[in-house]
Amino acid sequence: MKDIITRANINRGTFYLYYKDKFDLLDQTLSEVIQDIGASGGIVFLNDGVRRFFIRTLGLDKREEGGYKVMGLRKVYVDHAATTALSTTAFQAMLPYFGDTFANPSAIHEYGVNAKAGVERSRRMIAKAIGAKNNEIFFTSGGTESDNWAILGAVAQRSSKGKHIITTSIEHNAVLKTAEALEKQGYEVTYLPVDYYGRITPEQLAEAIREDTVLVSIMMANNEIGTILPIKDLCQVARQRNVLFHTDAVQAVGQVKIDVRDLNVDLLSMSAHKFQGPKGVGALFVKIGRILPPLIHGGGQEKGSRAGTENVPGIVGMAAALEEAVATMAEKNRKVVAMRDRLIQGILKIPGSYLTGDPENRLPGMASFAFAGMDKKPLVTTLSKAGILASSASACTAGSINPSRILLATGASESLAYGSLRISLNEHNSEEDMDYLLETIPSVISNMRNGD
Repeated sequence: MKDIITRANINRGTFYLYYKDKFDLLDQTLSEVIQDIGASGGIVFLNDGVRRFFIRTLGLDKREEGGYKVMGLRKVYVDHAATTALSTTAFQAMLPYFGDTFANPSAIHEYGVNAKAGVERSRRMIAKAIGAKNNEIFFTSGGTESDNWAILGAVAQRSSKGKHIITTSIEHNAVLKTAEALEKQGYEVTYLPVDYYGRITPEQLAEAIREDTVLVSIMMANNEIGTILPIKDLCQVARQRNVLFHTDAVQAVGQVKIDVRDLNVDLLSMSAHKFQGPKGVGALFVKIGRILPPLIHGGGQEKGSRAGTENVPGIVGMAAALEEAVATMAEKNRKVVAMRDRLIQGILKIPGSYLTGDPENRLPGMASFAFAGMDKKPLVTTLSKAGILASSASACTAGSINPSRILLATGASESLAYGSLRISLNEHNSEEDMDYLLETIPSVISNMRNGD
């Protein structure tokens, strides 16, 4: 048995020692399937077929906090910036709207009235969570639609003033691609450069605003490096020049405290699945007095501003998730920040490793790195095989073989920008998860650099 484990390069965490007596009966089988055991970074994993065999034979399926352990291999999900698991609270809140309260909320009979009540109650809950008024919350299909509607609607509203827009070089594609589409329609777009940490200053914005500037769109927190931008100060600059201000807060809502009155923004985008709500639903905050023309035409839903039958279960789930996220924010952030800082400290001991983003003013769960001499795609896939489910960038660009455009924007070299790794935590991760990350990631990187 020891000979098989040694030849397979299985580390101490792979097999449960207290099952050794059963393993002794399986030497023959193990020898036959040893070719199906793959090694990466000194951590050995089993493919699905082999894993199922051992689960059936030995019952080795142990669920643990933060992940699953099968044959000693821990599954650690650290891609919460891409999406989060639906919370139990949100799931339970949604259930009635898949059952008896299934009706179209535009219907005027009893079932429709009940569904409508769920939508409006959710609107109040979301408004309260961000310091808005009820009639300033408009439901959408998610962050991308919210960003598109905010930008296209704002420039249409201010079309008589001019055709100049300001954004940054590190925005999500939902903003950048919309800006590029407007450029094709004759708009001029200024892309503010960022510093090494992904930051911009109010002075930069003030210098960029012109008489014909109609909109500033700047994200609240970057989705790849986690830098939090000074939205309140930036918005004040725009307000002094009578320019509309939109912020893509998709990564920030539910993680940092948001008060739209204090920020004084005109438009703010959010997406439910980033704070343990369901996918396919989001919202756009539109400040009273800022009337946006519809992006989607049809019925009269959302006060005539956004056509289409409302996603009632999704809306209800989003509200429940956000309410819970805000109520538990302080407690969960203390835990998450402690894990994040421990992880950063440990990962930076790896030779040729660099922290990306602002080292202080960053999202609680975001630990993002660049590794010299590494290629992000093989790194992420190898870590996945070792049970670490992370990413190299935004989920929307995760499959790209190009260097990180965000890191390039911060001034990183092209070779370093190829080696990006984004680890995003939430309260469901554990110190045991951090142990596994700090044991596995250095080993994987070392072996990949050595060509193993």
